[in-house]
Amino acid sequence: METTRRQTAERVRDVLARLVAERDVWVSTAHPDYGPHQVPLWFFWDGQAVWMCTSATSATARNVREEPRVRLALPDAFDVVLLQGEAECFPDQDVLVSAAEAFAGKFGWDPRAEEGSFLYVRVVPTAVRAWRGTSELRGRVVMRDGMWLE
Repeated sequence: METTRRQTAERVRDVLARLVAERDVWVSTAHPDYGPHQVPLWFFWDGQAVWMCTSATSATARNVREEPRVRLALPDAFDVVLLQGEAECFPDQDVLVSAAEAFAGKFGWDPRAEEGSFLYVRVVPTAVRAWRGTSELRGRVVMRDGMWLE
């Protein structure tokens, strides 16, 4: 299925709208001893960063502590959005209240109230690629070095 080729500014608007609307993101991490790991997590977009939460003992938590570079992918193989950035970790006791409340508000679940420890992971994208179908493969970079392109 092909679509009309979007200009960069339209792709950026579409990416930002999806970051607000979507609830799941695929998180790819890697560890020098254990290799790659990929998992879907709930997320919210605060206008500058993606916030996720995972068990403090999960493979994702272990990996981002060792190697903070991550890749995120929204779950649509036709309307592709890939983000790259470095993860910043916040134990559930130290997370910004506004971030924890926004996460709980979006999902109706507050990890801070659960048994066990959780880790909030914040990723500010440094690169974003977005395309719909093969007609948009050229020009798919919509953010470079943390700056949205127009």
